[in-house]
Amino acid sequence: MSQLFTPYTLKGVKLRNRIAVPPMCQYSANDGVPNDWHIAHYTELARGGAGLVIVEATAISPEGRITPACLGLWNVKQAVEHARIAKAIKQAGAVPGIQIAHAGRKASANIPWEGDDHIPEEDPRGWETISPSSIAFGTNLPKIPKEMSLQDIERVKGDFVAAAKRALDAGYEWLELHFAHGYLAQSFFSVHSNKRTDAYGGDADRRGRFLLETMAAVRKVWPEKLPFTMRFGVLEFDGRDEETLAEAIDLSKQFKQGGLDFMSVSMGFTTPEAVIPWGPAFLAPIAKRVREEAGLPVASAWGFGRPDLAEEAIHNGQLDLVMIGRAHLENPHWTYHAAKTLDVNKPSWVLPAPYAHWLERYTL
Repeated sequence: MSQLFTPYTLKGVKLRNRIAVPPMCQYSANDGVPNDWHIAHYTELARGGAGLVIVEATAISPEGRITPACLGLWNVKQAVEHARIAKAIKQAGAVPGIQIAHAGRKASANIPWEGDDHIPEEDPRGWETISPSSIAFGTNLPKIPKEMSLQDIERVKGDFVAAAKRALDAGYEWLELHFAHGYLAQSFFSVHSNKRTDAYGGDADRRGRFLLETMAAVRKVWPEKLPFTMRFGVLEFDGRDEETLAEAIDLSKQFKQGGLDFMSVSMGFTTPEAVIPWGPAFLAPIAKRVREEAGLPVASAWGFGRPDLAEEAIHNGQLDLVMIGRAHLENPHWTYHAAKTLDVNKPSWVLPAPYAHWLERYTL
């Protein structure tokens, strides 16, 4: 039997298989409000058979957006439309999840196909960015962010809490905190972007403080019966990976002690000098280390788009779930493709009955 197609239960939520669609920004919102594009997109992905569909990075505040076209969850109008998405995913048979985020110094950018760079200072579409320290990312993102005050830190933590409450009210059943990819939380943890000398900077414990406090604040408002998860960058591919990974695993143990249920293991992306060894399933061994040493169930993305690689990661105990991103954009029915490839019995029935009925009835 394929391990990839076994159910997975976390807290009070049961996934029909070990396949998850990770957050993938669509850059198609207006003022953070979801629209018909998002409804169609997420419904199609959920109908494709995955057990979990996580809605793209959704900003907790206007300043937290990567671009002006990013989704948000800071007001009632946005929340009403998010409820439509969550309901559509659920009706299609998948568990509806959402990732809430703050882009930090990478905010106020043009959408990727219109430059993928910081919006010029004189352009009214842009806004002031914030970060633990006044250090620009560099290259195409040269804007120098404002160093956050203690008041800013408290405000952002509150914004995460408010967004989590709205996500719950909207019907999402799986919450992911975006603490990766060079965005605000990752910037606090990284030595490349955090040069603070107060309680939020310095050694790994102090650099991890913002992440732990934010997680703890959200933990108080997210129900124990629902999965409380995080995407976290555990290394940078910057020449100090063993040190960074050891620090990240230590912090991950604290996340678990603080009530984290699950981690999606990823990269830091806080320095443009990183040399990333892109390749099939290249993060699988790293994720397994986090799983074993931190004692958390894990997922990972990046290069698992071949069914045999996804199956192997589950079978070998590297991952508990496999995040399949780009392959789902190429083929929203990727799960059906994987079921056929892995010789799952009656593979058409990973799809909704109105599809499966006809696919099984006529095999010509």
